[in-house]
Amino acid sequence: MAVRKPTALLIAATTFAAASVLGLTGAATADTPAGPSTGFAAQTQRAGLTAAQADRLQAQVDTYVAELGGKQVSANKILVPGGSMVVRAPGQPYARDLADRSKAPVKPVCDYGHLCGWANGAGGNGNGFDYYHCGYYQLPNLVGNGTWGNNQTPGTIGRFYNKDGSERWNTGPAYSSGTANWTPVWYARPC
Repeated sequence: MAVRKPTALLIAATTFAAASVLGLTGAATADTPAGPSTGFAAQTQRAGLTAAQADRLQAQVDTYVAELGGKQVSANKILVPGGSMVVRAPGQPYARDLADRSKAPVKPVCDYGHLCGWANGAGGNGNGFDYYHCGYYQLPNLVGNGTWGNNQTPGTIGRFYNKDGSERWNTGPAYSSGTANWTPVWYARPC
């Protein structure tokens, strides 16, 4: 005999309530630590974030995952179709992956074969992207001025588009780099 939906919900709620009383549940987060010094919470602690800042960062990451798809792989890095994005953590000068155990804020570098961009932390949101597969991708809500790097194979041109899909500008042949006002840019094509 199949359990009906209302009965199944009642069983699930009762089971959760009993587990909560017995201390068998915890807060639902993206943090899956293997011990006290690992996981997303440890990454935000190493970066010097307060609990409120870590919560705000997680909310931003959750929004981007819902909007762009992908999978959260560190406290502030998301693998998205075609590449990755990094959300600048509160108080950090650059969008850097907090899984990197280095505490020193290092200006981002665009690896060979990639098209990258970063909004400045001062006056912008500081987020960054790194695409390495040919395609047409929505950018991670970059706001303000910043920089870009086209470190794709020699001669490859990266293109950036307005909200309506019209080309705003291109990078010229790789290797090239420069500055940009990211606010009106919505999409990128690395190839």
